[in-house]
Amino acid sequence: QVQLVESGGGLVQAGGSLRLSCAASGGIFSTYSMGWFRRAPGKEREFVAAIDWSGYWRNYADSVKGRFTISRDNLKNTVSLQMNSLKPEDTAVYYCGRDAGGGTYEYWGQGTQVTVSS
Repeated sequence: QVQLVESGGGLVQAGGSLRLSCAASGGIFSTYSMGWFRRAPGKEREFVAAIDWSGYWRNYADSVKGRFTISRDNLKNTVSLQMNSLKPEDTAVYYCGRDAGGGTYEYWGQGTQVTVSS
């Protein structure tokens, strides 16, 4: 049974930083791409960032490029999202997910709330 548990959310002022972590258990973590998504109030869930199994390939939504960095530690079975220069529009529940292949995510965490005040 694959479980993903996010942590690190909170309240931060605009311009500040947060680091989200996602701990994975069950399955073979190091063979899967992982991603971060977010859902703002009243909006659909949207892609934020993804990283392949090796950590060498990374992809970001245009809205977070240059501000967010995704990374992973295959020894600790964790994937992280460093978020800098946060903006009020980054306010959302952030979810990590495991990519089953081709960008289809099959497992999700419960989410962690990020609130950026202006």
